[in-house]
Amino acid sequence: MTVIKDLKAKGSSAVVKVGTKIKGIRLVESDHNIDCKVPGIGPMGLKSEFVKKVSD
Repeated sequence: MTVIKDLKAKGSSAVVKVGTKIKGIRLVESDHNIDCKVPGIGPMGLKSEFVKKVSD
C-alpha cells in the first residue's frame, strides 16, 4: 500500500511523503483503521482514506 497525501507524524517533525510504501499492515478498530510500519519513521496508525492499494 502507498500513501496518497503528505502526512505529518504526531510528536515529530517527520513527514510521510506521497508514494511512500508502508509495510506490516494490520487492520484495527480504533480512531485509525491501520497499524503499520513506515520506513524511516517507524510504527504509525493511519486512516484508510490516506492509503491506496498498489499492485506489484
